[in-house]
Amino acid sequence: MRMTWTDFWALIATLDGVATHASCQRLTEELSRRPVPDIIGFAERHAEALYRLDQEKFGALPVADMTGRSGSPFPQSADGFLYARCAVVAAGQAVWEGVFFNVDKFSPYTSTERDGEWLLYVPEEAYELATAKEWDRETQYCFESYSNKDGWPDLRD
Repeated sequence: MRMTWTDFWALIATLDGVATHASCQRLTEELSRRPVPDIIGFAERHAEALYRLDQEKFGALPVADMTGRSGSPFPQSADGFLYARCAVVAAGQAVWEGVFFNVDKFSPYTSTERDGEWLLYVPEEAYELATAKEWDRETQYCFESYSNKDGWPDLRD
């Protein structure tokens, strides 16, 4: 893999801390100007960063700005948890590293206002811009919620 963690976080820094449509479009265009192995390497690093965040201590946090009818905490959905993890990655290396030491630092990213979904599409769109071919690739790490069995010990088979 050619993409180092340093290179990955430098590219993520172009998002200015948020994964909006516009910031992710800028990142997509930047990435599409790089060699295809860099695009694939970015996808691999991104998937691994999300996979490492796929842990019960983060997924069990309630949505920051929602409550149930009775005022009780509102749980994150699988998609919501994925988008929260994307928002943490988009916030940059210091935030990403920091949540592992203080789970409370993850909480603001569960907000419906901090959705990082757009970041999911960056590698695929960059590849398609660069090659005019459809992205047909699986990453080594599955970034879908609850796929990190070490992070969810109660879900192990």
